[in-house]
Amino acid sequence: MNLTRQQNSNGVLTKERLDDIKEKFDQGLYPQWLFSDPYVFELERDKVFGYTWQYLGHESELKEPDDYVTRWLMDDPVLLVKNKQGEINVFLNSCSHRGTHLCTADMGNRKTFTCPFHGWSFNTDGKLMGVVAGNRVFGNKMVKPEWNLRKIPRVETYKGLIFGNLDKNAIPLEDYLGELKWYFDLFLARSDGGMEVIGSPQRWVVNTNWKIAAENFGGDPYHVATTHKSTVELGISPQDPLYASYGHQVRLNNGHAINVSSSENGLNVPPYQGLPKEMWPMFEKNLTKEQLEVYKNTVVIVGNCFPNLAFHSPVHGSEGHLHNYLTLRIWRPIALDKTEIWSWLLIDKAAPEEYKKDAYKGYVASFGPSGTLEADDTEIWTRVTKASKGKIARDRNLNFNNVLNYMMGMDKIEPDQSWPGPGIAYPTCFVDFASRGIHDYWLELLSAERDE
Repeated sequence: MNLTRQQNSNGVLTKERLDDIKEKFDQGLYPQWLFSDPYVFELERDKVFGYTWQYLGHESELKEPDDYVTRWLMDDPVLLVKNKQGEINVFLNSCSHRGTHLCTADMGNRKTFTCPFHGWSFNTDGKLMGVVAGNRVFGNKMVKPEWNLRKIPRVETYKGLIFGNLDKNAIPLEDYLGELKWYFDLFLARSDGGMEVIGSPQRWVVNTNWKIAAENFGGDPYHVATTHKSTVELGISPQDPLYASYGHQVRLNNGHAINVSSSENGLNVPPYQGLPKEMWPMFEKNLTKEQLEVYKNTVVIVGNCFPNLAFHSPVHGSEGHLHNYLTLRIWRPIALDKTEIWSWLLIDKAAPEEYKKDAYKGYVASFGPSGTLEADDTEIWTRVTKASKGKIARDRNLNFNNVLNYMMGMDKIEPDQSWPGPGIAYPTCFVDFASRGIHDYWLELLSAERDE
């Protein structure tokens, strides 16, 4: 898409304006109107979500032949279904006849999918099987295979995670994940059998811009002591206001970001996030020496896989008992100021069954839709979104010095050269390097010249 045509009457994103945004980013300044501009949001639909790998689900959600789940790639409905051969097919969830949203159920087991509009039916390989009054209305010239369900252009997996991409020329998923794979493996590959989804994903809608949520998980442990102050008052979190700063923030390639919190933060957590001792030999077998060095003293892992897959592996609990789990989050933009959150709970397949049940309770109590920590975060995100809608906040020419502060750590904190993992690691999580990395890559995508 040619940048000379990427402008409205105010010239929001001419090349000159993009250069101005880049200059601000380099100074640790973020123009607030980028959270609330409808033209920017429309560009994101195409230039961000049209060309990046996005999470669709986990292989463990499709256990048996004919199992299916329905998901979204931003605005595109997606159908994932396991065929008789055990392969997972991924289709646009839209009838090839007149475009009807084909399957509206969240999940199930079905041999065929029949369109409620005109009755066309498709099997689990997407093959068009039945056409109502076929030869009578279409004659013998209709070539059925030409009307099979349309496949998502690119689908690839990593350690059980299923990703889709609308760009048929996209780089391979593993190249896109890049440095993030090393950290993903700390929870995806640590135990025999990997992870499995427990229950179905929970969903709710928050009146916020998706970028606010992405950077909150990817690069903002600074908010923890204040936003989640209630957990400190209840004795759940340490009294030390710096406890969320202990550890490393790592800026990764392709806009990915992660924070690895260490046991220095005052939480009395046993090694390996308190997972059962009988599982430790698996970790020592499956992880590298460098990964074990990092993981042994880790308390919390939280980050964001660009653009909108967040991951959080904490130690939480209920009834006084702490347990580890993994929650995967999708920030699905459904409007400029409205985001649908999809939240999965994953636990090691090899974990004891009782541990899995207790971990699920800890997840629901902390990060379920009405969880204590979840309610804290979403309240703040809506406030940022509301405050970004006013005239001053939307001033594109920065006449009111209209920028937000992303300067934490600049010219003060140097990378930790001894860090054993990939990426640029900083010896504290109270820095903005990861957040700036998210927005830098976002701007790179918006600035990219692409053939239409």
